Amino acid sequence: MCQNLKQLTPVDLSEVWETEPQHFTPWLAREENLTRLGETLGIDLELEAQEINIGGFRADLLCKNTVDDSWVLIENQLAPTDHTHVGQLLTYAAGLDASTVIWIARTFRREHRAVLDWQNRITDERYRFFGVEVKVWQIGDSDRAVQFEVVSSPNDWSRGVSRDTQRAANQELSETDKSHLRFWTGLHEYMEDKGSSLNCPAPGPWRYIVFSIGRAGFSMETHLAPTQNKISIRLCIDRDNTKAYFWLLQEQQEAIEKAFGETLEWNELPGNKRSRISLTKVDTDPLDEKDWLHQYEWFTTQLEVFDTVFRERIRGLDAADWIPEDDAP
Repeated sequence: MCQNLKQLTPVDLSEVWETEPQHFTPWLAREENLTRLGETLGIDLELEAQEINIGGFRADLLCKNTVDDSWVLIENQLAPTDHTHVGQLLTYAAGLDASTVIWIARTFRREHRAVLDWQNRITDERYRFFGVEVKVWQIGDSDRAVQFEVVSSPNDWSRGVSRDTQRAANQELSETDKSHLRFWTGLHEYMEDKGSSLNCPAPGPWRYIVFSIGRAGFSMETHLAPTQNKISIRLCIDRDNTKAYFWLLQEQQEAIEKAFGETLEWNELPGNKRSRISLTKVDTDPLDEKDWLHQYEWFTTQLEVFDTVFRERIRGLDAADWIPEDDAP
């Protein structure tokens, strides 16, 4: 039977957001919309400031990449790109020491897309430039839907892995480092093939890799411990008031472990700036390539549980809510 298919029709942006500074920028600053943009780019974004002053100019949005705490600058333009914004982008990026620059516009002129492509070619993997067109669509009288379309990006969004892969090819890595690189590359491919809800970071020749969990100073780390025959996942807290956040989570230990269906390891690590909450799989050799598929399955399943159980709890934490026992009435 032939289906009666409807056609998507574009909606003029001015019908949705009357102005960029008063309407679009505040809309984008909302958590759910930054999340949507971040999912498009493969970056977890956390808002730090809106309409921030840089000399005599005002940058639209300043965010943190929650994986590495680096600065992300977002500049908006509800019009075709122009030369003025090219200068503003570079001025703001320099003034804020931003590692990632995201330019959002109605449409990108060819020469301005070429500017971003050129910046990505001449800068190292610490810096990334994205060009994103914002579009709104509608089918008949249905609700309107926003689309972020990437028109310019780094040649490899995971450029950080290229250097390590090249080093491995040049025999600069130890055999153990090469094994780590192969392991994480396999996990990355496994999670993509399985359609995991999480973005696996770029693989590298390390004993661990770091996943975002939606808030700066918090992360999930997957660890390999060949000498101890185990692998593990750690929720790591590394920010101001680390101990307060750790104890606020530990107050929820019973509910958290019930959600996991097993006991976690709670390590405040006194005297250390970091604290962590871990889940470990023992009697598991991460150097045994024949067992990697089972380890990938465990990592993927448990990472998704970590994200489900902790993400919203972490977002709701306020260090001021913690009252040390010595100060309690």
